[in-house]
Amino acid sequence: MSQEIVVDTNLQSAKTVAWWLYLFHAASFIFTLGAISFIPLIVNYIKRDETSGTFVYSHHTWQIRSFWWYVFWVVLGAVLFLTFIGIPLAWLIWGGAWLWKAYRLIRGFLDLNNNKPMPV
Repeated sequence: MSQEIVVDTNLQSAKTVAWWLYLFHAASFIFTLGAISFIPLIVNYIKRDETSGTFVYSHHTWQIRSFWWYVFWVVLGAVLFLTFIGIPLAWLIWGGAWLWKAYRLIRGFLDLNNNKPMPV
């Protein structure tokens, strides 16, 4: 009995784009604390519709949500930092946001490489 391997080039291409976007998000996160992550974010929005109906779609959504929630926590920390009493809490929020974003990037990389969709 022979087995035939079918490779969907469109899906592989979409997966490669998502992989590079994870890499760009991670590089921005490491080198600028996410300050220039808006660049891969724009590509996420552009490419997401092309991947509709595939597991890669969930990865674009995962990256988009990760970006916006990270922005929310960083801004909240900045507002708290403006008050004397909120400074320690701001640092705690920023540290937590950093760890959370790192987790989301690592989990996304791993699940993409294993061809698994991200949870909604």
